[in-house]
Amino acid sequence: MSSAVYLQAGRDKSLKRKHPWLFSKAIKKIKGKPGLGDTVTIHDSEGKYLATAAYSPHSQIRARVWSFDEKEIIDQHFFERRLRRALEARSQVIEDGGLTGYRLCAAESDYLPGVTIDKFDNVLVCQLLSAGAERHKGEIVGALMAIFPGSSIYERSDVDVRTKEGLEPIKGVLWGSEPTQPVLIEENGLKLEVDILEGHKTGFYLDQRDSRAALERFSKDKTVLNCFSYTGTFSLYALRGGCKHVTNVDVSQPALDTAKRNVEHNNLDLNKVDFVKQDVFKLLRQYRDEGKQFDTIVMDPPKFADNKAQLTGACRGYKDINMIAMQILKPGGTLLTFSCSGLMEQNLFQKVVADAALDAGKDLLIMERLNQAADHPIAGSYPEGFYLKGLICKVY
Repeated sequence: MSSAVYLQAGRDKSLKRKHPWLFSKAIKKIKGKPGLGDTVTIHDSEGKYLATAAYSPHSQIRARVWSFDEKEIIDQHFFERRLRRALEARSQVIEDGGLTGYRLCAAESDYLPGVTIDKFDNVLVCQLLSAGAERHKGEIVGALMAIFPGSSIYERSDVDVRTKEGLEPIKGVLWGSEPTQPVLIEENGLKLEVDILEGHKTGFYLDQRDSRAALERFSKDKTVLNCFSYTGTFSLYALRGGCKHVTNVDVSQPALDTAKRNVEHNNLDLNKVDFVKQDVFKLLRQYRDEGKQFDTIVMDPPKFADNKAQLTGACRGYKDINMIAMQILKPGGTLLTFSCSGLMEQNLFQKVVADAALDAGKDLLIMERLNQAADHPIAGSYPEGFYLKGLICKVY
């Protein structure tokens, strides 16, 4: 290991707290000429070892830490140890939920920066977003083959954020054969269709599993509006919970087609479901103007803020859709509302929803808080791993 990074005096506090990121401004000098994804050691201003990391010359996050143990070698055995630990941590969650789809590795939150891995039945889907993850792709695949022999491994690193690391977006088979579409997974006794090749992210939103289950409790004999419904998985829980009717709204016809098949996969009543291809913002206003009301509304929009500059606009967007949702809820109705923007802190999101209630002229009771499912853990040293916020509200 020939390259070493030395920090400015006083810039070692975050690493001593085992935060995995080192920003470029903290660096005083570099010994050697590390390339994209190369392993480097990080030292404080006096030369004391702090961590072993992957170097990223193009990113503001100049190094991402693999290990704080000077003796640890970053090879296939390293990745296998980390992935086995991640699997063991999830074992009870997997068993309790009867899960054949779950997040195996949540990047920094599982101490593998830039490495996200989801397991859908017998297919492992990798999203490798850091220079270090790309550099060690072969070892990561080897570790997965050792832990899950016979599985196919597919890459979905087709996201623009890789360009910040000096990497091109990419997708394709890493091991085995291309997944036969669609892949069916099970969670909590429901069959769900996953589009690994073209679906959002790695193909599916595993992180909303607990929130979907929560909706079931607020569905009996209710009319339910499922906004930004994607493949309609919230609606399956509403139907199983005995809802009177559920309306799925999304701008994507292929997603709505999948939502219909998901109802059929579970032998639920298609006569109780509408599939509406429409912009949610426009449709909510249309429903308000028509005087249409619902008993329960799910508001699960895409990320509104990718950076701090977008946060103010994101707050306006969240406030707007929640205000109109409250206006079309029947008195005493239930709103399940979410933000998956990591930059939107929990208290700020709660304030935005409370302000929406004021503007809507409604009284708001926050009954429960929701967050990402347990296979999306949060490392104690990496609070940024907490990104999905949800509230169950009664609106009067």
